[in-house]
Amino acid sequence: MKIVKAIFTPGKSSFFFDDQRAIKLGASHDGFVYEGKSVTAGFKEIRMSGQSISVNLLLENGLWAVGDCAAVQYSGAGGRDPLFLCSEYIPFLEKNIKALLEGHNLISFRESANYFENIQVNGKRLHTAVRYGISQSLLNAQSLIRRKSMAEVVAEEYFCKPDFKRVPVFGQSGDNRYDNVDKMILKGVDVLPHGLINNVEEKLGRDGSKLKEYISWLVQRINKLRNSDTYKPVLHIDVYGTIGQIFENDPQKVASYIAALEPYAASHELYIEGPVDVEEKNAQIETLRKIRVELDKLGSKVKIVADEWCNTLEDIREFTDAKACHMVQIKTPDLGGIQNTIESVLYCKKNGMEAYQGGTCNETDVSARTCVHAAVATQADRMLAKPGMGFDEGFTIVNNEMERIIATVRASNEMLKPGPCCMVH
Repeated sequence: MKIVKAIFTPGKSSFFFDDQRAIKLGASHDGFVYEGKSVTAGFKEIRMSGQSISVNLLLENGLWAVGDCAAVQYSGAGGRDPLFLCSEYIPFLEKNIKALLEGHNLISFRESANYFENIQVNGKRLHTAVRYGISQSLLNAQSLIRRKSMAEVVAEEYFCKPDFKRVPVFGQSGDNRYDNVDKMILKGVDVLPHGLINNVEEKLGRDGSKLKEYISWLVQRINKLRNSDTYKPVLHIDVYGTIGQIFENDPQKVASYIAALEPYAASHELYIEGPVDVEEKNAQIETLRKIRVELDKLGSKVKIVADEWCNTLEDIREFTDAKACHMVQIKTPDLGGIQNTIESVLYCKKNGMEAYQGGTCNETDVSARTCVHAAVATQADRMLAKPGMGFDEGFTIVNNEMERIIATVRASNEMLKPGPCCMVH
């Protein structure tokens, strides 16, 4: 089946683009926005409204497939592609991609996704957000053609185990790291709270004491609000390299501090994401690896998660092969085509690395639902509740889509089972 028409429509993503470097340098809040000058190329302000572009594909069967181009909140940082704006990329898509999509023969998702993944314009690959959106629409198209869920298409094409089960959902609090935690506990989220610890003075503490206090508060709050004594969520906190800032990225000192967090987490598993950011991939891999080694020496059960500089399928393989961490965040928009997310999860699982299928608050409902299909089919170890920073909306989108996938696929499989033979007399 072929694509008859491609239309690109502007949209709003569920959060904002933030200049991470400016924030790390101490930009202060002015209400919801930040004061001061932007630092990263492309940013006119430190905080800018998030944008998305829908890739709408009309198929020969008269149905429309859709996928959303979206980029991470901290675009242009940690080796990522630059700021993604509709005013720049809709004309780009019209000029360079529309004609390639229209008339394209949809034989398989993998074949089509890899074709558009490798297109170059003026010697450059397409922006990761563009590849992300196109691949979602191609996966949706295959789902419509085959009359199966996107999860089933992924499972078939990547030879995944078809017994779909729930994937633990990770809630992110944004800056509202107290009220949103209450919501997470009441709704029984599996992993919490992310925490957005992206500033030393306000959130970590120059001596790290503020994070210790916050972890203690998390445990107390869970014990007070949980609906069941068996509810014991995993604690996963993203510190955006700020621990490295207060310890000058010294692996031994960073590891000692991380190990010292363990008692504050009580009996909860504790993951610390992005403990350092040394501004270069190979150095990041080596520094994280040394931190992991030091944690092992200390007998610590706290696990570290890679994020910055782990932006592509190739990067994820390198971090995994080096055993640089306990878990890798597979930040879906950064990888380009969603097939790279699928392959990353499968590579991690095959090689003993925990796979956290993440993403960004700055995505859309369309991209988030598509990601759920990928996570369920590959059975990622963790999946981010997205989009947005309000928690409730993202959790609803991801959790409910997962429940629908599991229930409908099981029901379809039951209907396809052969019934008892009937004998004609």
